[in-house]
Amino acid sequence: MDVLTPILQILVVVLSVVIVLLVLLHKGRGGGVSDMFGGGVTTSMSSSGSAQRLLTRVTVASVILWGASIIAIGLIGRLSIDS
Repeated sequence: MDVLTPILQILVVVLSVVIVLLVLLHKGRGGGVSDMFGGGVTTSMSSSGSAQRLLTRVTVASVILWGASIIAIGLIGRLSIDS
């Protein structure tokens, strides 16, 4: 289990960066912070509905994997303390 913890920690860091980038790729809906940074401007290069759905699915899957990794790190730490 000594090898698994650093691997999971690296996975959490990588997934954190990926999630931030995926969230930034989402199309702004307007009225929020995205308008303040120019996200409210509509362009002809905006993503299609199917691309947005795929982006949402990838984002949700990444968040679930990120959460599972954090839970696994906590369980490994708890098991190593009890031993």
